[in-house]
Amino acid sequence: MAQYAVIALGGKQYRVRTGERVLVDRLHLDEGASFEPRVLATGGPEGIADGGTVTATVEEHLLGEKIRVFTYKAKKNQRRTRGHRSRLSRVRIESIGG
Repeated sequence: MAQYAVIALGGKQYRVRTGERVLVDRLHLDEGASFEPRVLATGGPEGIADGGTVTATVEEHLLGEKIRVFTYKAKKNQRRTRGHRSRLSRVRIESIGG
């Protein structure tokens, strides 16, 4: 049985274990929806193997921490403040199959 898996979501890779909760970029799924992400590898005491299956559930959609970006040019009286909050989804890993 696999102890961990490497999955690809939103162009990023995450190493996950069963029962773990992961913050990922916003998914276009409803809260409570189950899905199977693309599995790149699974691993455990017997070694690393390609593929496998992972079942995950979207727990909630939320906004990340507010980030402020301030730029200025010295002696030119030029200043600008910008910022953003990332749109995130919290995903719970239900099961990993080797």
